[in-house]
Amino acid sequence: MHIRRIGVVGIAVLVMIGFVSPLAAAGTTGVAGVGSAPTADKSNLTCSFPLTVTDDTGTEIELEERPESVVTINPSAAQTMWEIGAEDQVVGTTQHAENLEGAEDRTSISTESETIEHEIIIDLDPDLVLAPSSNYVTEEDVETLRGAGVTVYYFDSATSIDDVRDRTHTIGSLVGECDGAAETVDWMDEELAIVEDALEGEERPDVLYTFFGFTAGEETFIHELIEAAGGTNVAAEAGIAEYQQPTDEMIVEQDPEWLVLNTNSPEVPDAPAYESTTAVETNQTVTIKTNHLNRPGPRVVHAVTAMAEAFHPEAYAEAVADAETESETDADDESQADSDSGSDSDSDSDSTDDSDGLPGFGIVSASAALLALLGSLAVIRHGDRNP
Repeated sequence: MHIRRIGVVGIAVLVMIGFVSPLAAAGTTGVAGVGSAPTADKSNLTCSFPLTVTDDTGTEIELEERPESVVTINPSAAQTMWEIGAEDQVVGTTQHAENLEGAEDRTSISTESETIEHEIIIDLDPDLVLAPSSNYVTEEDVETLRGAGVTVYYFDSATSIDDVRDRTHTIGSLVGECDGAAETVDWMDEELAIVEDALEGEERPDVLYTFFGFTAGEETFIHELIEAAGGTNVAAEAGIAEYQQPTDEMIVEQDPEWLVLNTNSPEVPDAPAYESTTAVETNQTVTIKTNHLNRPGPRVVHAVTAMAEAFHPEAYAEAVADAETESETDADDESQADSDSGSDSDSDSDSTDDSDGLPGFGIVSASAALLALLGSLAVIRHGDRNP
């Protein structure tokens, strides 16, 4: 897609179709009054039914039994369902979730104008609708569906990686996949722990995210991802909040060492201000999949690791190797313990090994394959889970 100038209407369209992540200020989009809704108590989450929970509108939701048919009206919810192993329960998605394997077999609930079609959802008669807030999920949408007898669970926009963890657990509880949710969050934590180890003692490079001539400043989800990956978001440093067009003066003054692009806008803007930056002069750009960068679901981890690998290649490679070595050592110790236990003549001959191996070991081992990618810092990191 070629770089082009777009106006206020253009950026509004981009927001609607998911090119721009949710704003960080709770309650700025979606159902009115959501910002003051009570926060769910994650310690009480359960996968037993009947289940009664309160969503982020303060509405009490009752599920008599595990929902067998689920509609997701935001791609982040669909992505989470796929990640926790609950994709077979999904019967309807928006067209922007079509990147998920098998999503084309689900009913599209989108209209040509990028909104949701209430009648299609009602006709599907789902047991549950998952509705993370977005610019095209409104109070009227939720009320219309509830008025037709549809059970809708509404979420505030995720504003942090912690929010993504919480929503993953919540969705797992709602659809009866607590184990899958826990495994997904464990995977996220393992990958992010490697990044944290890599960043210890490292200097943070100055980073600018650019898409269609805009950038992301403070109060954006992307700002947090850049910071988590070990970069300094110069847009935030320059006082930009939310999504704005940076001035040429700001770009020149901040002189980013890295440019972050996305797959919907993968080219550096053709402007002298960008050409003068250290990032362009040294060819330090990294292109991230839009589905990883702009959708607050578990796969945002891929965006963080791809940026960390680009910004801190040697430190990241070392952290991956250390994690693999530690996992191999733990696995060897466990194997030796099992062997010693089996040689004990007093042990119960009918006992079995309760362990299926070190949790997450396969994931960490797969991460080692990323070392081969270090020769090209502008590539997209696919990671060990589905894109």
